[in-house]
Amino acid sequence: MKICSKCIQPDTRPNIYFNEESICGACLWEEEKNEINWNVREKELQEIADWAKSTSKSNYDCILGVSGGKDSLKAAITARDRLGLHCLLINWEPEGITEIGKQNRENLKNLGFDMITFRPNPKIMKKLIKRDFYSHLNPIRPTEFCLIACTYIAADKFDIPLIIQGENPALTLGTTLSGLGTGYNCLKINELPTVSAGIKEYTEVDGVEERDLFFYHYDRKSLEQKNYRGVWLNYFLKEWSQHDNAILAKKYGMVERQDSFDPNSIGTYVKYAQLDTDLTQVNQLLKYIKFGFGQCMDFACYDLREKRITRQEAIDLVQKYDGKCSEKYIQKFCDFIGITLEEFWNTANKWRGKMWSKNENGQWENSYWEILKSTV
Repeated sequence: MKICSKCIQPDTRPNIYFNEESICGACLWEEEKNEINWNVREKELQEIADWAKSTSKSNYDCILGVSGGKDSLKAAITARDRLGLHCLLINWEPEGITEIGKQNRENLKNLGFDMITFRPNPKIMKKLIKRDFYSHLNPIRPTEFCLIACTYIAADKFDIPLIIQGENPALTLGTTLSGLGTGYNCLKINELPTVSAGIKEYTEVDGVEERDLFFYHYDRKSLEQKNYRGVWLNYFLKEWSQHDNAILAKKYGMVERQDSFDPNSIGTYVKYAQLDTDLTQVNQLLKYIKFGFGQCMDFACYDLREKRITRQEAIDLVQKYDGKCSEKYIQKFCDFIGITLEEFWNTANKWRGKMWSKNENGQWENSYWEILKSTV
C-alpha cells in the first residue's frame, strides 16, 4: 500500500493518481491552485453565466442538483447572488431522509429558490440497494445514478442551458485517472467511475424493467447536441472547500449536528458531514472494509491540505474514528433490506481488502495504520 507523502491518502482509492514523488492527485491540485490566475477563471465563469442568461429559452438560466447541505447551498447562493442567474433547484430525496436533511432542504427553499424534489419508486430503489450491497458492497450506488441523472434530465426537458455542479472529484479526491478529466465540463459526470458501467445490469434484477429506470440515467448526447453546458464550480472558485462551504452555509441557515454528537457513531469528527441520510454512514463503514479507509480519512485530508491540522493530528483522528459506525445505523439498514446482522457481517467480511488480516485473537487488523505511523 502506498500513502501520499503530503496528506495521508492511500492508493486503495479507486482511480487515484500518484506522481513519481508519491504525491496524490488531490495534493497536486492543492499545489496547482496557488499557480492559477483566479481572476481570469472567475471572469470565464461570469462569461458562461452571461451566455446562459442570453441563451436560455426557459424561465430559468441554470439548474443545480441540491440536498440543502454545505456544498449545494454554496453553489446555489453563488449562482444566484454572485453570477446573477435565475436558478431551478433539483432535489433528489434519499432513502430514509433525516430530520436534519428535511430542515436543510426547506431552508434552501426559504432562501428564495424554486425547487423540484424527485423520489423514484422506493420499491425499485430498495431492490437495487440490496442488489448492490451484495454485488459491490456499495448500497448507495443506485442512489448515485438518480442523484446525478435527475438534474440532467430536468435540464433537457425544461430547456435549461446551464448545469452547475459543486466539485469535480477528479480534483478534490485526486482521482484523475477517471474519465472525468480535470477541466470544468460536468456534462461528463456519467464517466464517474461509480456509475460509468451504466444501468443495464439493473434490468437483470427480479421485478425491475428498463422503464422503471427512467430517473437513473440521462441523455448526454441530447444535451451536447443542444449546445448546453455544465460546470464544476471548484474549477473556477479559489475559496471552494469543505470547511469554508460549511461556514458559509451555516450563515445562511444550514443545520448541522449538535456539538454533543458522538464522532464514533458516524466515523468522522466533523459536524457537517453526510447530513441527509443515515445510509451513508453504513456505506462509509463498508468503504472502510473494502479499501481500508472511511470518511474520517477524507475529512482529515481536506483539513491537512488546507493547513488546519498537522499530519500527526490527521493520523490521530483517523486512528480514533475512521470506520466507526453506530450499530443502530447498521441495524436500520439491515431492517430496510430485510437481512440479519449476521448476514450483514458475513457479506461485508467477504469484501475485505488486502490491507486486512486477523490477529492471534481472531480480530481484524488494518495494516494501513502501521504504514501510516511509519510515514510520520
